[in-house]
Amino acid sequence: MSSPKNNLHEQVKLHRKNVFLEFLGSMNLAISILVVLAIASVIGTVLQQNQPYNSYIIKFGPFWHEVYQTLGLYDVYSAVWFLVLLGFLVLSTSVCVYRNTPVMLREMRQFRLRAKQKSLLSMKHSSHWQVDAAKNTKEYILQKAKLYLGQFGFQVKDEAFEKHHTLVARKGGINRVGYILTHVGIVVICIGGLIDGNLSLKVKEWLGTIKVEQRDLTAKDVPAISRLKPGESVSFRGSITLPEGSTSNFVFLNVRDGYLVQELPFAVELKNFRVEHYESGQPKSFESDLIIHDKERKNFAATISVNHPLIYRGYAIYQASFGDGGSELDLQIRPFFVKPLKGNKAQQLAIKGEVSKSKTVKTPQGNYTLEFSDFKKFNIFPNTDKDSRKQFTNYGPSIIFKARDESGQAREYVNYMSPIKLEGRYFFLSGMRESVDQDYKYLHIPIDANATMERFFKFHEIINDDARVLQMARATVASNIKAEDKTNTKMQQQVATAMVRLVGLFRKGGYVAIDKDIQAKVPKEKQLTVARAYMGVLQTALENMYLLVLREEGLDVIKGISKRDGTFFEDAVSAMAGLGYYGTPFYLQLTDFTQRDASGLQIARAPGKNIVYLGCVLLIIGVFMMFYIAQQRFWLMIVREDGGENFDIIFAGNTNRNEFGFNKRYRLFAEQLKALLTDK
Repeated sequence: MSSPKNNLHEQVKLHRKNVFLEFLGSMNLAISILVVLAIASVIGTVLQQNQPYNSYIIKFGPFWHEVYQTLGLYDVYSAVWFLVLLGFLVLSTSVCVYRNTPVMLREMRQFRLRAKQKSLLSMKHSSHWQVDAAKNTKEYILQKAKLYLGQFGFQVKDEAFEKHHTLVARKGGINRVGYILTHVGIVVICIGGLIDGNLSLKVKEWLGTIKVEQRDLTAKDVPAISRLKPGESVSFRGSITLPEGSTSNFVFLNVRDGYLVQELPFAVELKNFRVEHYESGQPKSFESDLIIHDKERKNFAATISVNHPLIYRGYAIYQASFGDGGSELDLQIRPFFVKPLKGNKAQQLAIKGEVSKSKTVKTPQGNYTLEFSDFKKFNIFPNTDKDSRKQFTNYGPSIIFKARDESGQAREYVNYMSPIKLEGRYFFLSGMRESVDQDYKYLHIPIDANATMERFFKFHEIINDDARVLQMARATVASNIKAEDKTNTKMQQQVATAMVRLVGLFRKGGYVAIDKDIQAKVPKEKQLTVARAYMGVLQTALENMYLLVLREEGLDVIKGISKRDGTFFEDAVSAMAGLGYYGTPFYLQLTDFTQRDASGLQIARAPGKNIVYLGCVLLIIGVFMMFYIAQQRFWLMIVREDGGENFDIIFAGNTNRNEFGFNKRYRLFAEQLKALLTDK
C-alpha cells in the first residue's frame, strides 16, 4: 500500500504535466506563433530572398544590412528562429489535437438525453405547450416526432426517465471533424515546411562537415567541403546560368554571403534558347530546349518556359531568367591620351572581347584590364511624349564592363553602341561609376553630320596637341594684337603661353581645374574679374581650334558656321570638360557583336512540397466543414405529473453556426410539431 507522501508526489507530477500540456496546447501560444510566422512570411515575400549580399548593401546601406542579416531576413524560411517557431507550432497544435480529439469524437456520438427540464426551458430557442393525455399516448407523441424530425435527416434517439421521457434529434455532428482536420492540416503543413527548410544543411554546417565558400572560384575548383553530393541535401533551391551548347551537372546554392555547389544525379544541356520581344524591344516570353543526360536512364529532350517547369526524378527545373552567354564583341579603342603608342597620331586600336572574359589594353598611363560582364541587345527605358503619355524607347545594344588599372582600382562602365536622342540632339552615351552602389555619371559625345564621333575626337586630338595649341595661340595673338604692340614679342609670347596654359588646365580637369587655379593664385577680391578674363581667353582658344577642325573637313568658315555646327561645339566642349573625371584615357566603342544567349535555370528539390499540399487540402476541407456544416440539436421532452390530465411538451434547440437561419427553422419545427401533436 502506497504512502500518502508517494501519492502526493504523484499528484504533483501529474499536475505539472497537465499544466505543461495546457500551456503547449493553449490557443494564446498558437496564435502568438502564427502571428510571428505570418509577419515573417510577409517579409519573405516582399524582400527578395537569397540574393548576393552586395545587392542588399546597396539597397539598405551597411547599418540596416547588418541588422537584417543578424535577424536572418535574407533567408527567412531557413532561419533558425523560423524553423524553431515552426517546430513549436507543430508541438503546440499536436498537443491541442491530442487533448481535444477524444473529447470531440465522444461529443459527436452523444445525444445529451440527460438534459434537465430547467435547462431546456432556459434555452434561447425553447417552447412549451400541452397535449391532452386522454387523446394522445406518449408512444404516439414520440412516434409522430420521430417521423417528423427524421424526414429532415436528423438522427433521433429517445430514453425514458422516472418522471419524463426525452427525445433528441441531432444533425451536423461531423462539424467537429472539421476542427480536427484544420489542426491536423496545420501540423502537416508545418512538417512539410520543416522538411524543406534546409535544416539538415544547418546541422551539417554546425557540425563542421560542410563549409560555405566565399571565394570567387569556378565550380571545378570549389573544395569538397563546400560541395554536396546528390541526395545529401534533403531539399534545396539553386541556380545556374547555361550558355547555349553548354552542359552542367551542378547548381550554386546561395548561402548568406557565400555559396555551396550542389551536384545533381544528371546533367542538363541547353541546346537552344529562344526569346520573343514586343515591338518596343521588351521581352515577351522565353523558353529553353534542354537535353537531360542521365547515366541511369535514357537521355531525353524537353522544353521549359516560364511557369512550365520540367519535373524529373523529384527535381523541378524552372525557367527563371536569361542573360548573356559569352557574346563576342568587336570593339575600338578611341584614345584620350596625348602621346600615342605608335606613330605621330592618336591610334585607334581594334580589339575583340567576350562577355565574362577580360582583355588587357596598353596605354601611356599604364595597362588597363577590361572585364566584360554583360551585353544587352535591347535597353528599354520609359519616357513621355509631347502629350505626356508614357511610352518606351529602345536605346539599342550596350556593353557593361570594368576597367581596372595596374593598382587594382576598377570603375564600371556602360557604353551604348548607337547614338541616342536627348533634347533633340544625338549623343554617344557612356556611363561611369566607381562602385556598384552609385548611379552612373554619363559622358555625352555629340555626333557629327555623318552620325559618327570622328569630329569630336579630331577636336580632342588638336586640343591635346601642345604644338598645335601653341601655334593656334600665337596666330590668335598676332591677329588680335594692337598695331602698337606688334613689335613687343615678349608680350605676345606671354599671352600665347597663358592661352596654352589655360587649355592645358581645361583638358586636365575642365572648368573646375581652372577655378581651383584661380582660387590658389589670385586674391579673392580679383578672382571674379580674372575668371571672366580667363573664360574669354579659353573660349577664344577653343573656338579657333574648332575652326581648324572644320577647315580640315573642307568647310568654309570665313562667313561663319551653321547653327548645327555651333551646337556641336558647345556639346563637345561640355563633354571634354568632364573627361578629367572619366577615369580611363580612352573610350571603348562597340562596333559589332555576335550574340550568344544564356538561360538562367533554377533547379529545386522539395520533398516537403507534397506534404504541404496534403496539409492544405486537409486545412481547406476542415475550414469548410467548420464554417458550412452547422451542428444542430433538438430536444422534445414529455412530462406528465402524477394524476395530470395533460402531457407537458417542452421543445428546445440550439446550434453553433448560422443563428439567424436556425431561428427560422426552429420556429417552423415548433409550429408544425405543435399542430401535429395537438390535432388528432
